[in-house]
Amino acid sequence: MSARKPKVTVLGGGTWGTTVASITARKTQTLLWVRDPDIAKAINENHRNPRYLAGFDLTAGLRATADLAEAVGDADVLVAGVPSQYLRGVLEQTVAHVRPFIPVVSLVKGLERGTRKRMTEVIGEVLPGHPAGVLSGPNIAHEVVQGYSAAATLAMPDHRTAQSLQSLVHTSRYRVYTSEDVVGVEIAGALKNVFAIAVGFGDGLGAGDNTRAMVITRSLHELTRLGVAMGGRAETLAGLAGMGDLVVTCISPHSRNRRVGFELGRGKPLEEILASMHQVAEGVATTTAVIRLAAERGIEMPIAREVDAVLNHRQPVEETYRGLLRVTPGHEVDGEAW
Repeated sequence: MSARKPKVTVLGGGTWGTTVASITARKTQTLLWVRDPDIAKAINENHRNPRYLAGFDLTAGLRATADLAEAVGDADVLVAGVPSQYLRGVLEQTVAHVRPFIPVVSLVKGLERGTRKRMTEVIGEVLPGHPAGVLSGPNIAHEVVQGYSAAATLAMPDHRTAQSLQSLVHTSRYRVYTSEDVVGVEIAGALKNVFAIAVGFGDGLGAGDNTRAMVITRSLHELTRLGVAMGGRAETLAGLAGMGDLVVTCISPHSRNRRVGFELGRGKPLEEILASMHQVAEGVATTTAVIRLAAERGIEMPIAREVDAVLNHRQPVEETYRGLLRVTPGHEVDGEAW
């Protein structure tokens, strides 16, 4: 007799949450929780998410609901795809309904405003006793849902748990590697959004390909220094969840965070840019948390600091690159400065 396949519930019907739910629905019974009953109805009847993935067919077996208690009540695995600033509130509503000790996998690439906590730390506080991990990598949802080849890293504190969950998301075209470096994978996913905004600045200003490559490379240096200081592994930060995700988020026209920087570089006000977007650009809220985490650890992050200056202190975008260029370069590998 074969073992029963675990039931998966994905919290959050944005582009990436819907995409991951569509992947797991190929492997096992999957329920997607969305806030809007009309979206749930469209997914159940038409196999499409009309708000976030209009025009893309989802796995026919995927079911959706707007009832949170129904969504989590029978789940064997919980996947969290809610934006970072709302995750705690959503999880608090699940406490009375979720089964004990089931694993929770975060898809969220951000830090909680105020507490500066990673999403697995939030999960640990709201749902103590539940193994908490993260799935992250260079994944543009519109490409993955169409079946383009992509890869990601699934990190859990216990590697055996990661291996047991791997088959739920791994496909021939979506390759999922395992790790136990939860901190490294999670920090990389949060920080790369900040640096994508910086690259967007240059693209909006017409700074050119050489400048883009310079900023991406030096951003990886900053990301690695803070990630290692927080307990992540350098090799993780050089892998799919670090360098891979950084590159795609900095260059893809589908990247929300790059778009924020790009439009700022073209002179649009931040409020107008955010109001025009249908989904959250995590880097906007994460930047302040990153600056504070770096300060607590005595780490210089000139690129992140310039992004913070533009987003939160009204520094003109054109001053960003001038400010960076005024910093005298140190040793490329061991130096403290830009």
